[in-house]
Amino acid sequence: MRSEKTNFVFVHGAWSAPYAWETVKSKLQEAGHSVNLIQLPGHGDDQTDHKTLHMETYISFVSAAINAMGEKVVLAGHSMAGIIISGVAEQIPDLIEKLVYIAAYVPDSGQSAYALSLLDKQSILGASLIVSEDQSEFDIKQEDITNIFCQDGPKAVKQLILDNYKAEPAAPFSHPVTLSDKNFGSVAKYYIETLLDHGIGHNLQKEMIAAAGITNIYELNTGHTPSLSAPEELSNILIKIAQVW
Repeated sequence: MRSEKTNFVFVHGAWSAPYAWETVKSKLQEAGHSVNLIQLPGHGDDQTDHKTLHMETYISFVSAAINAMGEKVVLAGHSMAGIIISGVAEQIPDLIEKLVYIAAYVPDSGQSAYALSLLDKQSILGASLIVSEDQSEFDIKQEDITNIFCQDGPKAVKQLILDNYKAEPAAPFSHPVTLSDKNFGSVAKYYIETLLDHGIGHNLQKEMIAAAGITNIYELNTGHTPSLSAPEELSNILIKIAQVW
C-alpha cells in the first residue's frame, strides 16, 4: 500500500462532459490527489463539428493531454470512454500507471463500441436512439435520457443531466481500436461494475471483464453514472485503487 499523491485523469462517456465528475474531483483533491478532467472534442462547450470526429481523434486528444502533464497517471474512463482509454494505453503505455474502467466498454483488439453494444441484451439505450438525417449524430428520446444514465439519481442530478445533454457524434462508435499485448496488455487494469446499469448492462460488463482477464474488480449498487448518483462511494473506491502498488 502507498499514500503519496496520485495523478488521476478522467475521460467522460458519450452524451456527457466533465460536469459529471466535479464532485468526485473535489473528493479526490480533498484526499490529496491531483485530478484532470478531460473534455472530449465536440462535448460540453466545445463546438468542434461532429462530422469531423473519429475515435482516433479522441485517443490522440487524451494522449496529448497526458503527454503534456509529463507524469504517470491513473487513467479512468466511463462508458464509451473505455474504448478511448484502451487506445491511449496502446499509444503511451509508459505514462499510464493504471487503467480504471467505470461502467465502461473493454474492447478486444479490432472491436468498436458499436460491436460491443450489439452483445448487450440488458441495455435500454439502443431502443431510444435517434439517428440524425445525415447520420452524423446520435440523439436519445428525451423521456428516456435520465432512465438510461442515472435512474437512481435524485431529482437535482437528473435535471443536471438534462441541462447538460447534447447529441453525440456518431462515427466514433463504429471505429475499432487496435490493441497489442506489448502496450495495452502491459498496463494494470481495474473495473468498477455498476449492478443496476441501464446503459451498459451488468451481464455485458461481466463478460468483458472475463474476456480481458481483469481481476481487480469493485462493485457499486448504482445505475450507469455513479459519479453523479454515488460520488462518495465511487471516490472511496478510486482512493483504494490509488493506494494499491
